[in-house]
Amino acid sequence: MNEVRIDKWMWATRIFKTRTIAAEACKKNRVMVGGVNVKPSRMIKVGDIIQVRKPPITFSFKVLALAQNRMGAKLVPGFMENVTTPDQYEILEMNRISGFVNRAKGLGRPTKKDRRELEQFTEPDFLDDGFDFEFDFNSEDEDK
Repeated sequence: MNEVRIDKWMWATRIFKTRTIAAEACKKNRVMVGGVNVKPSRMIKVGDIIQVRKPPITFSFKVLALAQNRMGAKLVPGFMENVTTPDQYEILEMNRISGFVNRAKGLGRPTKKDRRELEQFTEPDFLDDGFDFEFDFNSEDEDK
């Protein structure tokens, strides 16, 4: 086995959950070999660098060995090496930190957790300082 289909290899090495999803990613121009978009039937060989765009970042993998059958997660490092550049991980980290503040329009309503965090951020702290406003200021005057 000198070559294997790229969609089959990406499924076998657990980059994608199903082979259909791997093939769809190729059809949507999210998979590149050598900077060129590839079809799902593209044959790959050992040493190829595969770039997979999973917005917002592009992952890069070096093919160390070929596989046609799905494998356990512990075996994956023997078949591929993650050569993604650090700047791509910085983009991912920045996206994670920004969280719900930069929610894209149309991505749905904030969750309960988002709402609570937003309220905690916008509510002033002095409203919850433990004062009990039910005591009567005029009670001393009435005793006299």
